[in-house]
Amino acid sequence: MEAVLRSHCDEQHPHQAEDFHGKHEENGRLSAGIKKDIEKLYEAVPQLVNVFKIKEKIGEGTFSSVYLATAQLQTGHEEKMALKHLIPTSHPLRTAAELQCLTVAGGQDNVMGVKYCFRKNDHVVIVMPYLEHESFLDILNSLSFEEVREYMFNLFKALRRIHHFGIVHRDVKPSNFLYNRQLKQYALVDFGLAQGTPDTKIELLKTAHCEDQQEDSVHHSVQRSVFGERNFNVYSSTYQENSSTKLIKQSKMIDVSSRKLVTKKKIISTKAVSNGAARKAASACPSNLTCDCYATDRVCSVCLSRCQQVAPRAGTPGFRAPEVLTKCPTQTTAIDMWSAGIVFLSLLSGRYPFYKASDDLTALAQIMTVRGSRETIQAAKTFGKSVLCTQVVPAQNLRTLCEKLRGTHSSCMRSQDEVPSKAGNDSALPDKLCAPEPLGKQIQQLKSFQEGDGALEMKATDMKGWDQVPDEAYDLLDKLLDLNPATRITAKEALLHPFFKDMKL
Repeated sequence: MEAVLRSHCDEQHPHQAEDFHGKHEENGRLSAGIKKDIEKLYEAVPQLVNVFKIKEKIGEGTFSSVYLATAQLQTGHEEKMALKHLIPTSHPLRTAAELQCLTVAGGQDNVMGVKYCFRKNDHVVIVMPYLEHESFLDILNSLSFEEVREYMFNLFKALRRIHHFGIVHRDVKPSNFLYNRQLKQYALVDFGLAQGTPDTKIELLKTAHCEDQQEDSVHHSVQRSVFGERNFNVYSSTYQENSSTKLIKQSKMIDVSSRKLVTKKKIISTKAVSNGAARKAASACPSNLTCDCYATDRVCSVCLSRCQQVAPRAGTPGFRAPEVLTKCPTQTTAIDMWSAGIVFLSLLSGRYPFYKASDDLTALAQIMTVRGSRETIQAAKTFGKSVLCTQVVPAQNLRTLCEKLRGTHSSCMRSQDEVPSKAGNDSALPDKLCAPEPLGKQIQQLKSFQEGDGALEMKATDMKGWDQVPDEAYDLLDKLLDLNPATRITAKEALLHPFFKDMKL
């Protein structure tokens, strides 16, 4: 550290106190909350005071906060760096695994590397190069088609790199793939949710995965289940409705996450019958019986007797692959490729976020509106899942869908006076689609949205190549959004796709 960075407490800088106060004078323009966060960070990791001037807070997530800072180099120049402060409750193995991902796979092929790491007790700060980048939402509808092609090519380079080391990122999305439009620089960041493949070269990911499985087995009673269901296993199979309770009626297409049990006097205690007792009682249920609780507000003995499934659900809603939504226990690097496909879908359609669902069931229904219900059901069978749908939903043509949404389709080319320009920060699916509704109604909303004022209007002079999108683009998109993870295109294969035929690896 001393060989690279010039400490503010060196002999050349005797006024450490002045420098420290100078930081806080610079932070005077920041909000009181951010200013306090920066002060707390200096207090938690005092080594930072001697090395960095923290300028501002540039990001905040569930597991960490990111700050922009400058470091004084021995050459006399200042260098901008990003400081990622991991929350103290992060498991040490998880923190170490993230660091190992950065040090082993990072630093090349558009994967963020790490410069230094500071620790004081349970506070860890990872120092990384700072890449000035644009907001995906701000530039989405100003990107040319060629820029989109370069963007996806560089994203696949980053994914090929990490997948080579057996790293599954699990949270691929635009905000985790930094893009400097002017310099054409890219960086895949945030490995806080990363997991390893069975043959991963990141040893700590193997350990962290085992630790995660142990925690899942210990906390199985509170494990979030597929489709975001609440835990209704607190009632025995002989539970009957009494005069003090009533059940809210459900439609045929149920959002199981919104089930509620209403009482006139007080909520029934969930401790009345434990999960263990309910499952023990249900374990005597004959295995040849079929479930009779579908679309009802109870859990039958057959369902109670089934072993609970434990599978990772990490990731950002709207970018989760079908095998994640259906809680498939075997998840591979293919889930990153699905997420990349959703990014590509947003770029081609000009809509971000493309999917915006409140729960996993709605998210799966939204996928069906684009990829088709039969196709989704058939794909689910390949990885051991059974998906039920009350109606047949046909798959949509990806070119037609994207062109309509972007406004480059012949039926959508209208004059500026006729159709007002639509902002690019809307989901491709209307907000109402996010609410639990019959699938047929969701399809109708999507169709009316595409054919109506939802289409973006573009002048012929502003096309930027969008009027000449080759078939190869939609062929690649189709392979990325393959519902079957076993046949979904890999990052290495994607880079060799005809869509990138004239680009150098």
